[in-house]
Amino acid sequence: MKEVIAIVRINMMNQTKQALTDCGVDAFFAHEAQGRGVGFVSPAVLEGAVQGYEEAAALLGEKGKLYPKRMITAVVEDSMVGCVVETIINTNQTGLPGDGKVFVLPLTDAVRVRTGETGVKSIS
Repeated sequence: MKEVIAIVRINMMNQTKQALTDCGVDAFFAHEAQGRGVGFVSPAVLEGAVQGYEEAAALLGEKGKLYPKRMITAVVEDSMVGCVVETIINTNQTGLPGDGKVFVLPLTDAVRVRTGETGVKSIS
């Protein structure tokens, strides 16, 4: 089993949900998140904000250097990882900064609380 974590733009969430469902992933979590990537904010804008220029501070937004995003978490069988990652990339890739990231983590086990089932049975 693997845990796939994706950070995507808010406006791409509905398309991503539909694409994941089409790929065969019906169970996942979506969380509100804030963050930014390396180099997403111009150093000149940051310097201007530090120096007190209102225009530069406005470019950073009300929440400072953090931008609203959505974090999607899905636990899938190993055989599904390729489809899930490819689906997320194809749905969210614009070629511009801020398209997001996908992380794949190994899971040693999962347990369904209701039945006590473990492993792949607990996620299907």
